[in-house]
Amino acid sequence: MKHKRTRASVFSTGWMTAILIAVAGCEIPEVPRASLNLRDVLTTDETLGFERAYEKRQFDFPADHGSHPGFRNEWWYFTGNLATGNDRHFGYQVTFFRTALSPVDISPPAQTSGSRSTWTVRDIWMVHAAVTDISAGLHHAEQRFSRSGPRLAGVEAEPFQIWLDDWHVSEPRDAGEGDLSPWHISIDADRFVLELDLRTEKKKILQGDHGLSRKSAVAGNASYYYSYTRLATQGQLVIKDSASSDGRDGNDGQKAAASHYNVTGYSWFDREWSTSSLGAGQIGWDWFSLQFDTGEELMYYQLLDRNGEPDSHSQGSWIDKAGRKTSVTRQDMQLTILKTWRAPDGQIYPIEWQMDYLTRDQSWIVRAAVADQFMDLAVQYWEGAVEIHDATTMELLG
Repeated sequence: MKHKRTRASVFSTGWMTAILIAVAGCEIPEVPRASLNLRDVLTTDETLGFERAYEKRQFDFPADHGSHPGFRNEWWYFTGNLATGNDRHFGYQVTFFRTALSPVDISPPAQTSGSRSTWTVRDIWMVHAAVTDISAGLHHAEQRFSRSGPRLAGVEAEPFQIWLDDWHVSEPRDAGEGDLSPWHISIDADRFVLELDLRTEKKKILQGDHGLSRKSAVAGNASYYYSYTRLATQGQLVIKDSASSDGRDGNDGQKAAASHYNVTGYSWFDREWSTSSLGAGQIGWDWFSLQFDTGEELMYYQLLDRNGEPDSHSQGSWIDKAGRKTSVTRQDMQLTILKTWRAPDGQIYPIEWQMDYLTRDQSWIVRAAVADQFMDLAVQYWEGAVEIHDATTMELLG
């Protein structure tokens, strides 16, 4: 869960209409303690022993909410926009990443020497959590890492729960079956707290070709991908230190008192698993997921080649009010970068676009609500809340 130029994504909710992920540049730093490099994960040739997304599959729910250990990497991506009753606005992200360091051991028990320790490291888990305080113009981002065993991090499908230490998303055990079961996000970070309840208002969408999302012409460079595009969200948000974005004391030597907010809004959930996705000539993507006040949604990712030009495998989905999907191709969409932002390391990230949906004759301006929403973590990228305006009237469409 999409700028180095490696990933951009827009998820929208409520008054704004998006959360945007961007990774711009060429080199993605290795993750400390985990020996994880995002580019290696997405473009690696080291696929021996791992499953790959070659063809369409029959999805199985709720089982597919859980892990797919035969694949090298997968993620559970929650993003959304929240507001208080007095018109204060926030964006948020909570993403769980699982990366396998080796293929699943498929040796029969008779050929396996002894019992495997629960401390054996096969999977590395990483969680990114962020809150953008739009009214204050501040962005807070934090991360955690862990091995999976013994139950330090992991995921279970039924009832759904995913966790790393005490950061977790869970489904009540008495929630019942179906797509409308509620989920609860609980993140207690150094600088903020999220306690949010999410309930789907539309059924899941299988992205790409019935859930097979091809990213290049090379067979197997694809993911299995589905989304819940509109989740009604309510709960509590706490900014522990409202005086600064880095937790430093104020001028009086005292940290500002924590600020508590009751919030409502909408969230978006993206779910993908793969072993490799980007081709050798691709450096990443800009990824948008937008919710409109009309009850419609748009997901679109523009893959980029080494010259920064759009790749023919760029694609997306338009979701109507009833939850019906229309596929969006590269020929349907035109993106023009209008404004950029420079990170402290000199990397340039787009923060404003014109998006022209040619086949629907619609045009929008997608603009970052706060310019600096840089995820300055072990894996660096830009991701943040955006506003969407009608390109002709500049009316806010969320």
